Amino acid sequence: MARRPQEYDDIPGTFVFDAERSRLGYGINMFCMSLMKEENRKAFKAGEAEYLKKFQLTDEQRDAILKRDYNRMLELGGNIYFTAKLGAADGHSFQHLAAVMTGSSQQDYAAMMLAGGRSVEGNRSTSRKDKPAKALLLELLLGPTGNLRAPTIRKGRILLVGFDEATYKRVLG
Repeated sequence: MARRPQEYDDIPGTFVFDAERSRLGYGINMFCMSLMKEENRKAFKAGEAEYLKKFQLTDEQRDAILKRDYNRMLELGGNIYFTAKLGAADGHSFQHLAAVMTGSSQQDYAAMMLAGGRSVEGNRSTSRKDKPAKALLLELLLGPTGNLRAPTIRKGRILLVGFDEATYKRVLG
């Protein structure tokens, strides 16, 4: 069963774990959860391909698991917290997995996270569906005389148009 495209599929480097992806990845996630038991980890390590036959996996999912292609597992429906159990079974920390998945060293990944994480710039949906059309913005911002509606205040990326005391308190402090 192929996954239906979603409007948020264009977020760079991100596979949103939605309900459909959850259904598609059920087999991956159940396999990963099985690794919580020591006897299952031992059985998996003794014969990985054979152990995977216990789970309903597509050939692509099985291949991603065997290759430890974590990004592909997420794309195919794996949940990051479940797939981390596979990494742990291999003796890897979550920091190691995240560094591998982002193409960086563990030190660079840790430094990025300590500095506040990955910037949202360049990492948002590129469809621009979340931005109103210019004509709609002008209609909302301009009054019947063609002048800006009053009051209009800009604080950073937030533009307040009109007056609402509760909103002013929340945004402006």
